[in-house]
Amino acid sequence: MAKDTRERILEASLALFNARGEPNVSTNHIADELEISPGNLYYHFRNKDDIIEQLFARFETRMDSALAAPDDRLPTLEDIWLQLHAVFECIWDFRFVYRDLVDITSRNRKLRMHFARIFKRAGENAIRIMQGLVRAEVMRASADEVQATSTNILLISTFWLNFSAVRGEQDERESINRGIHQVLMLIAPFLRDAERVHLHHLLAAYR
Repeated sequence: MAKDTRERILEASLALFNARGEPNVSTNHIADELEISPGNLYYHFRNKDDIIEQLFARFETRMDSALAAPDDRLPTLEDIWLQLHAVFECIWDFRFVYRDLVDITSRNRKLRMHFARIFKRAGENAIRIMQGLVRAEVMRASADEVQATSTNILLISTFWLNFSAVRGEQDERESINRGIHQVLMLIAPFLRDAERVHLHHLLAAYR
């Protein structure tokens, strides 16, 4: 069945925002991409911010799913590895949000509040997983070390694409892989010897 116009607008907007950067894309650009009239677009969405809010709602649902952690057992290194993949895949698919994060959240209070909720959940999730690794005797870390490392994980994950862009890296997809590697290396110093060897086996995929 053919996709309806509303869905096509959202998909085209996401692709254009990711490719060109959200500030560089207007509703006219989106309409031109779809070969529809601006009036047809405005029938479905009030303005560009309305489109952004709809895309952000999808991003938020996706990120909530990516941050889900096992609650019936203690976490493992594989859990962290898989969760980082899910989180960074979400970042990749909605990379315009991260690339233009300050601009988008500074002009839209609703999205700023929603992203603050994502920040809070992601930070709490990182702390909970690391505390679980400590209880499972996979890693050794004090409460302060867990808190600081979780903040660093959140910081790197959020601003990794911008950091890579400033460094002049062109391949954002490869940059995502390096971001996963960088986050995993944050916990490496806290791992016990056997688990550190296991981590380096997991990291071999990024060499």
